[in-house]
Amino acid sequence: MNTNDFIKAFQRPWDYNLHQRSIFPEANRPAAVLLCLNPQDTEPHVIFTERAHHLKHHAGQISFPGGKVENSDKGLEHTACREAEEEIGLSSELINVVGAMPEYKTISGFAVTPIIAYLSSMINIHKDLRLDENEVASVFEVPLSFLLSHENYETKQLTRKNQQTNVHYIKYQQHTIWGATAGMLFQLKEHILHK
Repeated sequence: MNTNDFIKAFQRPWDYNLHQRSIFPEANRPAAVLLCLNPQDTEPHVIFTERAHHLKHHAGQISFPGGKVENSDKGLEHTACREAEEEIGLSSELINVVGAMPEYKTISGFAVTPIIAYLSSMINIHKDLRLDENEVASVFEVPLSFLLSHENYETKQLTRKNQQTNVHYIKYQQHTIWGATAGMLFQLKEHILHK
């Protein structure tokens, strides 16, 4: 799938019945993450970060650039782009926002809105980005087609807050994407592939 096809598919109306009802309805601290496509010669790739290993919360986990909404932010799109610039040095001038997914409520109390975007030109993530080592250990990318393939998702049932919930896992090279990040990707996959 190329970037244009992805944008068209993403902009279809969301079928909220596709999305698992959150078992954390009390999660209400607003946050935003940037799910960003980096155009490549063959197909777009999605940019991920590995959180720094010394962090108090979610150390070493795979995530999208992003964070909580600050009082000075002009909206969720601004939050996601600001955090991406702070965490990995991704210039907001390169970012073209397509839209937003429904908010995703997390066990840590955040109501996270994934902002979907693509870069206006291809970057080399290892040469063109500047990582904030206080927050990010490394950056990597995964082909969009890999993330849109059903067979690359593993799902386990876990009990959280005395309720059964599905937790998704995606293994790519040496990385395991799971938790909220994999949950958002699973919902995006279902939306894009749902006819």
